[in-house]
Amino acid sequence: MSTVPDRAAARLAWTRSALGDDSLELASASSDASFRSYWRTHHDGKSWVVMDSPPALEDPRPWLSMGTRLAAAGIHVPAVHATDLEQGFLLIEDLGTQLYLPALNDDSADRLYADAMDALLLMQTRMEHADLPLFDHARLVSGLEVMPEWFLGKHLGRTPTCHEWDVLEAAFSVIIRNALEQPRRFVHRDYHSRNLLIVEDNNPGIIDFQGALSGPITYDLASLLRDAYIVWPRERVEGWVESYRQRLLKANVIDEKISRERFLRWFDLTGLHRHIRVLGQFYRLWYRDGKPGYLADVPRVYHYVVSVAERYPELADFVALLKRHAEGRDLTQVAAA
Repeated sequence: MSTVPDRAAARLAWTRSALGDDSLELASASSDASFRSYWRTHHDGKSWVVMDSPPALEDPRPWLSMGTRLAAAGIHVPAVHATDLEQGFLLIEDLGTQLYLPALNDDSADRLYADAMDALLLMQTRMEHADLPLFDHARLVSGLEVMPEWFLGKHLGRTPTCHEWDVLEAAFSVIIRNALEQPRRFVHRDYHSRNLLIVEDNNPGIIDFQGALSGPITYDLASLLRDAYIVWPRERVEGWVESYRQRLLKANVIDEKISRERFLRWFDLTGLHRHIRVLGQFYRLWYRDGKPGYLADVPRVYHYVVSVAERYPELADFVALLKRHAEGRDLTQVAAA
């Protein structure tokens, strides 16, 4: 594995060669929860982004392959200008810096979410998913188990008792059955406001799609509308959910047997799966990977978990367990080593 200075020098040299400009420089554009990083440069009046994805840590080929498929389906993903897969460098279209998150407000939300749901419908109707990894029982279970290990155990210092494990497993069974009874479609997996960019043509621009799966039809909808980074009134969220159900009906993806109430339950409990996983994952990113940037978002995620679970009587014991251990704790403060 090369050192950081060596990697930076190789990245710059490759970019200069790819664009034929020995004078250009790179500035950090962003990084994410993986080992990828992104760098911006300018050449001939145009902005470009270099994706640095060290192959030994984060193979760039799944991103490249999935991006090609999404673009063919009419989805706006970054166009690729040049690649060096051996080194893990890709020169890609710059979708800009206008993320959905800071642009979302009471006035813009209907328009921006309508565009995002239009793009989601394209993904769910045009993208082949049978060859993708399944969001199956094993994957659903492993996602949920992150929370007891990293939130209850590592962060709160609470090892569940035998009775508490029974409560957790009963709640997890409800959530897993809900996911498995839904129709399967293409799942982006992280379809939220930090992975959507406002662009002039074919809005939104979509990134971070390399982990796509074949899974529950409401998963990406829940990621979008129950975003870990922004909260909307439940009544407004339910209106958007129903508008998407109507899109699916018109596209003949589902039929009238899938009532508003049933679809909303699918949505609620699928979002609950995601937020239980994220509740553990955000702490894992700190305790295991040394990335504290997500701790500030934990109270919002915890609120999602409790407020949604409270609406379903079969999850009452699960809510009580969480409150017993977490209420009154500052969830943004890391535990002592």
